Amino acid sequence: MNVLNQYHGKKFSLYNGDTAEVIKSIPDNSVHYQIFSPPFASLYTYSNSNRDLGNCKTKAEFFEHFKFIVGEQFRIQMPGRNLSFHCMNLPTSKERDGFIGIDDFRGDLIRIYQDAGFIYHSEVTIWKDPVTAMQRTKALGLLHKQLKKDSCMSRQGIPDYLVTMRKPGENPERVTHTNESFPVSQWQEYASPVWMDINQSNTLNRVEAREEEDERHICPLQLDVIERALTLWTNPGDIVFTPFLGIGSEVYQAVKMGRRGIGIELKPSYFEQAVKYCKELEFEDMQISLL
Repeated sequence: MNVLNQYHGKKFSLYNGDTAEVIKSIPDNSVHYQIFSPPFASLYTYSNSNRDLGNCKTKAEFFEHFKFIVGEQFRIQMPGRNLSFHCMNLPTSKERDGFIGIDDFRGDLIRIYQDAGFIYHSEVTIWKDPVTAMQRTKALGLLHKQLKKDSCMSRQGIPDYLVTMRKPGENPERVTHTNESFPVSQWQEYASPVWMDINQSNTLNRVEAREEEDERHICPLQLDVIERALTLWTNPGDIVFTPFLGIGSEVYQAVKMGRRGIGIELKPSYFEQAVKYCKELEFEDMQISLL
């Protein structure tokens, strides 16, 4: 296992290294649930490493490398249990793609996981404010002035998705709920195909993990989304894995909810920030136990 650095807490293990290599050390059928945000092809630059999937020159090159990780994810996944990825469709540009439109990145991800053997289980659309997106990206299709010029180039905002895949087979450790722990009203909210109430700012702080050479990188996954997914598809004590740890959101929330977390991150500054957050959480738990 080619690991640059690692940290182990009582309920989590974090690794600084290349996921394509480190994931091979995880035993077959041992992970209860996986949740993560994959690199968004070449849309965001996360680091200057040539091992970084975000630095692939083309989408075809990205998926050629990514499929090796997907195959390993299938191997380590427990039968009958789920994997969820957070993504969005990607805006194209005249300069890079030759046209202005939308690339079906979500669909490409679904197909590559299906090709690896996963079943397309479900998905939820996560609403995002188009005004905020317009202010941040200045996308032509979202500008009000475009309506006056030619509204055929105007478009809706691009939502996020939480897509869930399931490994075939009988689930050996069922996840069950009671009416008290999961009332009907809460299920109706979670079962909605569109989550309108996700707080986009409820994330771990990413500022401290940035480096001078960073060009752009996406915000961490909202803790609300992770919490809902873990509530639905995991038991306390389950192993939750993320192949793209980032600053640690998925492992942090898993440990906070009484699960165990494993995460792999290529970029040292992100890894160090994830360790910091998880250590702080562990310290808080220890203080509560003492009280």
